[in-house]
Amino acid sequence: MKIPVQLAALAGTALISACGQNAQLPIEATMGPDPQIAESAGTMLPTINIPETTGWPQERTPVPAEGTEVSLFAADLQNPRWLYELPNGDILVAESKAPAGSSPGGFRSWVAGMLMSQATSEVPNANRITLLRDADNDGVVEERHTFLENLNSPFGMALVDDHFYVANADALVRFPYQSGQDAITAAPELVQDLTLGSINHHWTKSLLASPDGEYLYIGVGSNSNVAENGMDEEEGRAAIWQVDVATGESRIYAQGLRNPVGMAWQPQTGELWVAVNERDELGSDLVPDYMTSVSEDGFYGWPWRYYGSHVDQRVEAPMPYEDDEVLTPDYALGAHTASLGLAWLGAGAELPAPFARGMLVGQHGSWNRDPLSGYKVIFVPFGSGETAGEPDGNPVDLLTGFLSDDESQAYGRPVGVLVEEDSGSVLVADDVGGRVWRVTGR
Repeated sequence: MKIPVQLAALAGTALISACGQNAQLPIEATMGPDPQIAESAGTMLPTINIPETTGWPQERTPVPAEGTEVSLFAADLQNPRWLYELPNGDILVAESKAPAGSSPGGFRSWVAGMLMSQATSEVPNANRITLLRDADNDGVVEERHTFLENLNSPFGMALVDDHFYVANADALVRFPYQSGQDAITAAPELVQDLTLGSINHHWTKSLLASPDGEYLYIGVGSNSNVAENGMDEEEGRAAIWQVDVATGESRIYAQGLRNPVGMAWQPQTGELWVAVNERDELGSDLVPDYMTSVSEDGFYGWPWRYYGSHVDQRVEAPMPYEDDEVLTPDYALGAHTASLGLAWLGAGAELPAPFARGMLVGQHGSWNRDPLSGYKVIFVPFGSGETAGEPDGNPVDLLTGFLSDDESQAYGRPVGVLVEEDSGSVLVADDVGGRVWRVTGR
């Protein structure tokens, strides 16, 4: 007898939920420069805890930190995930969802896909980049243009000289660009193939140019949770790639980073920083997502180790590194917070203390933790003087209120964060809400 699709999904949901595990630590214990690393509480099937995505009720907005205000910068977008500011102040937003074929096969993956569909909006994949223009500088978009279309799940963006680069799910491409243009109609030029395996599980490819425009850095996530699809599928993945803009030559800059997403430059030290999503299915308290400065040719452990020397017993393949070669991240961002967006907030920003100097982090929110974690934008302060390049203190909430009071509903989910060059205000892409929010000082 055939089991109806809905019934099979419900059965899978019940089975997964029954095998779940509640957090034993407060989320704050899994944050900071010295997080508490719990004992593994792996279960037969992962903890599933996903709020229903509903969109924003009328007159409701996220909740800004004391001394700041939040306003609606742009609405009616289709899964706005990543933001980029052009030199003339125009804001680009990548409207994008996972491409077809980005999940491995099998019943477990199918059930997980059914469940995870609750965590995203139902609008189709726009596969475009939209230009938003606040022509009169009043904090509200008056003009919008389709800047690029017919892309393949675009995410990262960068402008270097007279070329605009887009990191699609499967390739880094570029287009000729002239200052002030509202749309690009030229055909794309392939710069770097990013297929890297048959699954493309972590499809978001982030992109950041070096300050001098000499190099591009691409974040490429793993093709699995913890190499369960075989190491052949992980060739070139779980890594940050460096591309020479002049020659097109590329190499792996750092690896062992399960899903490196947001990248930003720390201006005092000139170091590259990255926000990394860690592995799942070891319990609600493991493993903390993190942000870290990136050492050239550094190895950060995935899949064999997590948060330094902690061994993941699920990985059967031998580790091609010595234990003392595994680097420990600089700062934990909480277990399962899905920390995606990363942006430096410093001189020129208009936010009040304590938002003076540090990193903004867009936390998309958990699915593998009970209770929920993330669903907010946080600020991690950095030191000054001799500690200018280091996180210094506990994270501070900048924007909350993305969940209902009982946490059963998600009105939105923050992804990319951006600090506007001239105004110093903070823009936040909210993919589930279909909006871009703007945070300013009062």
